Amino acid sequence: VYFFSTHNMSTPRGKDKKGAKTAGKKGKTGGSGRSKKAGLTFPVGRTASLLKSGRYTRRVGKGAPVYLAAVLEYLCAEMLELAGNASRDNKKKRINPRFLTLAIRNDEELNKLLSGVTIASGGVLPNI
Repeated sequence: VYFFSTHNMSTPRGKDKKGAKTAGKKGKTGGSGRSKKAGLTFPVGRTASLLKSGRYTRRVGKGAPVYLAAVLEYLCAEMLELAGNASRDNKKKRINPRFLTLAIRNDEELNKLLSGVTIASGGVLPNI
């Protein structure tokens, strides 16, 4: 009695010989999800599910996760741009927590928004 089928024993579906995943669906180039429709990089679907599972309110409208994802993406881009400028000023190529701290504390609005936040290994502003 054969326990396994002998005609298709080469590789499992969706994987190559080394076990790496291969392209599953052929012909599908990109999704038409809400992030793509809104022109965002941040995931709108995940934002929606987190809003729903967080029990912030009983009902979540369909525009709320799009707006929240857009705001989060903007804040992240703003912080990364300022931190990148700080790292370039210090002749470094990587953004580390110190540059994030310098970027946030030197920007008036970000400093007000993140006044109660402590960044690990961020240090303090030089104040001489």
